[in-house]
Amino acid sequence: MSANTTASDADPALRPITTDTVRELLSDRKIFPGLPDDLGEDAELVLDSLGLVWLLHVVEERYGLLVEPTDEDIAGLTSLRRLTRYLRAAQADPPDRAQRSGQTGRAAETGGGGRDER
Repeated sequence: MSANTTASDADPALRPITTDTVRELLSDRKIFPGLPDDLGEDAELVLDSLGLVWLLHVVEERYGLLVEPTDEDIAGLTSLRRLTRYLRAAQADPPDRAQRSGQTGRAAETGGGGRDER
C-alpha cells in the first residue's frame, strides 16, 4: 500500500456506503429499468422483490455486508435517502454483532428481546 492509499481504498468493504454508491448500485437497467439516472434522494423509490434481492446480493459482494431486512424495514425503503440510511446503519452495526449477543432483527435494534413498548 502506498502512502496515499488508505485501507478503505484497498478494501471496498471498508468504504462507507453513500447515496452516490447506492445510486450506482441501482443503475443496472436490466434489474432496475424504470429508475432515472438522476434519481433524487427523496424521490419515491419502489423496488420489486427481484430488484431488492439483487441489490442486497451486490451489497454483500461489494461490501461484505449481509443484510436481511424485516418486512417493516422493506416497507420503509421508499427513497434513495432512506435506502442509503438503512444500508449505512447496517454497515455501522453488522448483524454478526447482534447475533453474538444473542439478539437478532428488531430485538437487536430496540435493545432487548422483550415487547416493543411503542
